[in-house]
Amino acid sequence: MTRKIIIDTDPGQDDAVAILLALASPELQVLGITAVAGNVPLPLTQVNARKICELAGRPDIPVFAGCDAPLMRPLVTAEHVHGKTGLDGPTLPEPTMPLQATHAVDFIIDTLRREPAGSVTLVPIGPLTNIAAALQRAPDIAGRVAEIVLMGGAYFEVGNITPAAEFNIFVDPEAAEIVFRAGIRLTVMPLDVTHKALTTEAHVRAFRDMGTPVGDAVAALVDFFERYDEAKYGHEGAPLHDPCTIAWLLAPDLFSGRFINVEIEVRSDLTRGMSVADWWGVTDRAPNALFIGDVDAAGFYALLADRIGRL
Repeated sequence: MTRKIIIDTDPGQDDAVAILLALASPELQVLGITAVAGNVPLPLTQVNARKICELAGRPDIPVFAGCDAPLMRPLVTAEHVHGKTGLDGPTLPEPTMPLQATHAVDFIIDTLRREPAGSVTLVPIGPLTNIAAALQRAPDIAGRVAEIVLMGGAYFEVGNITPAAEFNIFVDPEAAEIVFRAGIRLTVMPLDVTHKALTTEAHVRAFRDMGTPVGDAVAALVDFFERYDEAKYGHEGAPLHDPCTIAWLLAPDLFSGRFINVEIEVRSDLTRGMSVADWWGVTDRAPNALFIGDVDAAGFYALLADRIGRL
């Protein structure tokens, strides 16, 4: 049985790999891709999402532009990581497939109301602005979402944009707070797990050796993306954060974690955007998220190579 998903994204090299992994996997039916401002501004993220669909040979996937700024704050972007386009590395042609006229938030609401309750999974791999805006505008949809599988947050790895906060949560902490308090089943891929899924020279070579346009593009994306993390963390390779969400949907046995309480800090100047994960169960706050802590990295990259190789 195929699983219906909406990917909410701010591509981003690792977002691109996540989208390709989903589009290469027959177990998943991608109902649409919604773009949000994050790694780069919205005019670039919606173009990048369409470039990736065309690279995958899937111009039939509808792409929608969503929120161009966080709910309550000015936008913080990450060109220092992803380059000025967000997809620096390969040279991808400008997309010819259209951007849908509908706003991404309306698409999310309309889809969740139209599809059977509990049949659509949301996969946000950027700031949570679009998801929170949909929940604010249409509270009835919370009970219709099967699950939210998101990339964001950190606990043991603390922060990658501030000392305390992971980028996706930091960009729009108020949106994250809404999502984490919505009562929807949550699976969270924090830096704690994505930093255990580092690229290696052999992984990149496997993509390049596919001899396909997609394999070449993924190798170029990863090559570019690695530079920043290698310089920052001093380890070989870079974490492919966002594909962990799609890999979880395809092969959850590759991952392990704990069902715990996770709260988002929105008020403190020092720790704004911190995901406060009660990993050790020291509070009486009710668990609200499956917080993933470990991954079989070899299995993850084997899955990635197998699926990307099919495109």
